[in-house]
Amino acid sequence: MAWREVVGRYKGSVLGLVWSFVTPLLMLVVYTFVFSVVFKARWGAETMGGGKAEFALILFAGLIVHSFFSEVLNRSTSLIVSNANYVKKVIFPLEILPIITAVSALFHVLARFIILLVVYLLVYGELHPTLVFAPVIFLPLFTWVIGLAWFFASVGVFIRDIGQLMGIATTVMLFVSPIFFPPEAIPEQYRTLIWLNPLSLVIDQFREVVIWGRYPDWISLGIYSTVSLLVGLVGYAWFQKTRKGFADVL
Repeated sequence: MAWREVVGRYKGSVLGLVWSFVTPLLMLVVYTFVFSVVFKARWGAETMGGGKAEFALILFAGLIVHSFFSEVLNRSTSLIVSNANYVKKVIFPLEILPIITAVSALFHVLARFIILLVVYLLVYGELHPTLVFAPVIFLPLFTWVIGLAWFFASVGVFIRDIGQLMGIATTVMLFVSPIFFPPEAIPEQYRTLIWLNPLSLVIDQFREVVIWGRYPDWISLGIYSTVSLLVGLVGYAWFQKTRKGFADVL
């Protein structure tokens, strides 16, 4: 079902699945031009001599994490409503719908990740062996995003306005996450707020293993994974508790 969803998104288009590579590449070019050329943004002291190409890679790594988060949550609010036939007419495990959405979003993460590695290889000539830890970084992200997707899929049945609010929330998260700037660029009194952002650690650790070639911070990841598992369990429990009212509302 996840693969059918991926293929169905590009059905009828000339380029088909190629759009999953073209779209992020075009957005990367736009963001890089705006922030590194127009605003002349720099990443700070931690550079590898790649200039604008380096900034593009650092930026793109952060966008990969945020794109997964925003795609799953933006679609979660209408999942049950758009699949009302599964609720009213057949016995269907509704809890797998957010998982299907997340797995299909992982396909686009993979496409963006391949672009990142290819560009990195072209710029620097080699890849860091630590990039094998990238899936480990994404696992806790996947867990808590699924938990939120279960929660908002349920809420979206009863409060349809949540879909509009989610679009605003994910856009806000784009600019309050360390995607376009390093955390050190934030004034110290606000830096704690940045690290309380659940995307910040994943973005930072993803860059560590892919861009900087360092090992993950296992202690931080362990704590993060524990909290993520709790969020996932709470989201699942909420979904199962409220699903009895879906048919009545729909």
